[in-house]
Amino acid sequence: MRKPAPASKRSQGNAVMTDETSAGHWIRRFLMEYAASERNLSANTCASYRDMLVLLLPYVAKRKGVAVDALSVTDLSAELVRSFLVYIEQERECCTATRNQRLASIHALARFIGEHSPQHIEWCTQIRMVPIKKSITVSLTYLEKSEVDSLLAAPDQSSSQGRRDHALLLFLYNSGARASENFCRSFCHSSVSKRRGPTSIRRGVMLKTATRVQGRPSRMRRPFSFRSLTILE
Repeated sequence: MRKPAPASKRSQGNAVMTDETSAGHWIRRFLMEYAASERNLSANTCASYRDMLVLLLPYVAKRKGVAVDALSVTDLSAELVRSFLVYIEQERECCTATRNQRLASIHALARFIGEHSPQHIEWCTQIRMVPIKKSITVSLTYLEKSEVDSLLAAPDQSSSQGRRDHALLLFLYNSGARASENFCRSFCHSSVSKRRGPTSIRRGVMLKTATRVQGRPSRMRRPFSFRSLTILE
């Protein structure tokens, strides 16, 4: 196994010199300077970049027979990137969309390194030539009004838990909010419920009178009953 190469060296004047061939140097700059500072990307995007590296770096290090902190930029070759994409599809059983998301993160890293390190432009070009895989477009499914009515009628409204479940379902149906978006905040007793989507854009949603009447804070903070979870599944 190759010994780790230090990411920085000291010159005769005792000044720190950065090893710009080290993958660790560029990954730190990509995550800390580019994604978080220069671009001010969302926490979800930064987490996606991080998750890609958590999978990619050990995979490449194992294939190269070196420690993760000894990897150089050119160790992340286009051939290994293609092999990594096959690995996450076949062994980790990820779908094509996840495969393409990981590849998009790798493309972003390669583009950043190429823009700031001219000696890696050819490597960047090879990485970015790895194509996005075409996926099958899944047709959108939806519930007919009669099915929605059956779903809303399922909770037992004779109990406080059932009324709370009914209010939650009614709120989710009328607002279009995700279940996770509703669970991470308290219900606002107002004619407009504002929620933040994946692009960090606030949206104002007008709620129907029935939803505003049914919804009360005491009903929105408790979890679903077992019966309602069974229905939703």
